[in-house]
Amino acid sequence: MPEISVIILNWNGKHFLETCLTALRRQTFQDFETILVDNGSEDGSAEYVRSHFPEVRLVPLTENRGFTGGNIAGWELVRRGPADGLIVLLNNDTEAHPGWLEEIHKASGTYPHAGTFASKMMMFDDRNRIENCGFSMSTIGFTIDLGRGETDSPTWSEPRQVFGACAGAAAYRRGVLEDVGFLDDDFFMTSEDVDLSFRMQLRGYECWMIPQAIVYHRYRGAMSKFPSRQAFFTHRNSEFVYFKNMPAGLMLSHLPARIAYELAATVYSFRAGYGKTFVRAKMDALRQMADIVRKRKQIQERRTISNAQLHMRMQNKWVRSKWKKLLSARRDTFQAEG
Repeated sequence: MPEISVIILNWNGKHFLETCLTALRRQTFQDFETILVDNGSEDGSAEYVRSHFPEVRLVPLTENRGFTGGNIAGWELVRRGPADGLIVLLNNDTEAHPGWLEEIHKASGTYPHAGTFASKMMMFDDRNRIENCGFSMSTIGFTIDLGRGETDSPTWSEPRQVFGACAGAAAYRRGVLEDVGFLDDDFFMTSEDVDLSFRMQLRGYECWMIPQAIVYHRYRGAMSKFPSRQAFFTHRNSEFVYFKNMPAGLMLSHLPARIAYELAATVYSFRAGYGKTFVRAKMDALRQMADIVRKRKQIQERRTISNAQLHMRMQNKWVRSKWKKLLSARRDTFQAEG
């Protein structure tokens, strides 16, 4: 079995595939396999891959199972193997630097306690500008993309521990995924990687951002046609992440800030033109709360780090950046409701 299995999810992304798959052919590290899960595409993606990239293992699904369901289909193919093998998730709207997999493979030996590795994701059309270098987690349960929008600089040239990796280009040890579980299919899309990263943190696994593992990404390229749908899953799934994973002690100690943030987010959503979607998302999370609590019980019973240790891994300086965003709500952030 290859040391690395790369899972790519595709839905009507035929126009992305030549760039993405050709970049994998050019990798300097070659002990890997590529699995492309086609999520019920209707644009000829599957036929294109069969004819132009016969080395790719194609998993054609008859329907769109979302980011979670599609990747789970790929995971089921590769989950049986050496525990220290790497499972890599890669967006179809990317172009990996030729040394990407080699750098990830080297990092897996350098950081034996790491469960996951974050790539340095750069903007596809502005390749000196950072899309993200992993993310941090705030003390009230939302993520902060590291480096987002910054010009690349020495600040981002050294490996660093981060809270989690964006699943658009992330590597996970197979054994760690068996321990904490893979993606939660209830998320469907967005924040599923945050949930997985949180579960890994609670089990004591490290996440390292590897700055030489570079991937160029068309930011939101695969989701830009459905902004309202993205808004729904973003706001619903943020509640899934928080109530599944945040320890009760930390919830209580930061409760006033959490309430203030939720109130401000409500105001922001209506100013930005998607208030109805926001309310519908929160109501759907409430409807599923019993199932969330059941999952929470299992996660909290298995965690191996204390509240104090987890708190040290979180970001407490978040108010200024979020408050500025909330006050400057722009109607073009998401598609306004009719």
